[in-house]
Amino acid sequence: MNGQSSAGAGASSADQIVRFEIVDHGRDALVVHVLGEIDTLTAPVLREKLDEHLPTTPLVVLDLSAVTFLGSAGLAVLVSARDTAEQHGHRLRLVCGSRIATRALEATGLLTLFDVADGVSEALGAPG
Repeated sequence: MNGQSSAGAGASSADQIVRFEIVDHGRDALVVHVLGEIDTLTAPVLREKLDEHLPTTPLVVLDLSAVTFLGSAGLAVLVSARDTAEQHGHRLRLVCGSRIATRALEATGLLTLFDVADGVSEALGAPG
């Protein structure tokens, strides 16, 4: 496997709106690059991807740099994912990387809830 994964096995409409590239960084860290829209249709797909990795990976970096829309359903998934990571003693770090993701988190007052890094390299190297 080349470290990349699509949103799902079939060609659903969610696959056409969002894609995921998952890159292992050893057994202790994983980066999930999200490309596209996180809305009511795609938020459950994001949730599934995060549920696969948060319980078993000490550090999951969620790179939102290529997100073109982040709606309330996506924000709810992020909050839930943060809680899941904490329940397992793990960390979820966000890389907003775009005004779209940053604005959505700031406008809702959620940005302060998250461990946020300026880039993937920083997120992977930041102290725990």
